[in-house]
Order: sequence, then C-alpha cells, then structure tokens
Amino acid sequence: MLTERAKEIVNSADTKMKDALSFLEEELKNYRVGKANPSVFNGLMVDYYGSPTPVHQVASISAPDAKTLTLQPWEKNMIAKIEKAIMDANLGFTPQNNGEIIRCTVPALTEERRRELIKKAKATGEQTKVTVRNARRDAFDLLKKAQKNEGLSEDVEKEAEDEVQKLTDKKVKAVDEIVAAKEKEILTV
Repeated sequence: MLTERAKEIVNSADTKMKDALSFLEEELKNYRVGKANPSVFNGLMVDYYGSPTPVHQVASISAPDAKTLTLQPWEKNMIAKIEKAIMDANLGFTPQNNGEIIRCTVPALTEERRRELIKKAKATGEQTKVTVRNARRDAFDLLKKAQKNEGLSEDVEKEAEDEVQKLTDKKVKAVDEIVAAKEKEILTV
C-alpha cells in the first residue's frame, strides 16, 4: 500500500508525462499534411507596431475549403507584414492578397516533404520519450530520497517505482502510437 508521499511522487511523474504527451499532440497538429489547417500558423509571429505578435492576434484565420487558408487582417496595413511573415517562415505557401484578404493555397505534399515530415515527427516523438524517461528518473530520485530522509519503507519505495515504471511504459507506448498515427496521416495521399 502506497503512502501519501509515495502517491504524491507517482502522481507528479504521471502529470509530467501527460504534459509531455499533450505537447507532442499539439506539436504534431502544426505539421502540414496536404489539407488546409489553420493551426499551421500557430507559431507565426508578425511585426505589430514594433513588437512580435502571434498572427492569430492580428487576423482571423480560416480554411474555407480543403486546399485554401485565408487570413483576414483586422487592419489593412497588416497585409504586407503578414505576407512577409508567411514568406519568411518558409511554410511552403505563396500568399496572395486582394487588398482585404490573404489567400494561401496548400500545395500537395511531395514525397520528399512527406519523408521530411515523418523524420521530424519521429524526432519530436523521441524527444517526448526522453521527457517521459526524465520524469521517471526524477520520480525514482525523489523516492530514494524519501526512503533515506523521510522514513519511507523499502517495500513502499519498490512498489512506487514499479508504478512509475508502468506509467512510463504506458506513456512511451502512447508516444509510439501518436507518432505512428501521424506518419499514417502524412503518407495518406
């Protein structure tokens, strides 16, 4: 039976691992896979009166169809700045404007770009696994300290370590599943 302190350490590790998985899912949403998705502009910053501002704070972004993204700036003088930011970000779009709205046609993915995205997704997945394993290591360290300094019994420490290891295995498997699903999505033509 785990003590309160051991449960606290296990729960803390679980929270860190869940956060890592959430980050991975959010990160992979930004990968452009041939269909229009406004989230590709999530990291895009625009010069707004001298300060870098996320593009979604200066324009509304929508996907009117599967191959088009539109950005409608709230101020007309932002059109050129947003177009420049899109070009500088090298997202693979060529923005066109009609004086009021910026249109970006989403090109079909080339085989080379698909391989690039898969490689990037796998690298992000590996980084997430490292974060999960670091959370496990931190939990193990805390459990050892608790045993040494706080009188946690050896049995409770071992039980808690087993619990953390099970969480780690589960989260690493989830990372593999998320990356595999994204890879399948990228390869779907």
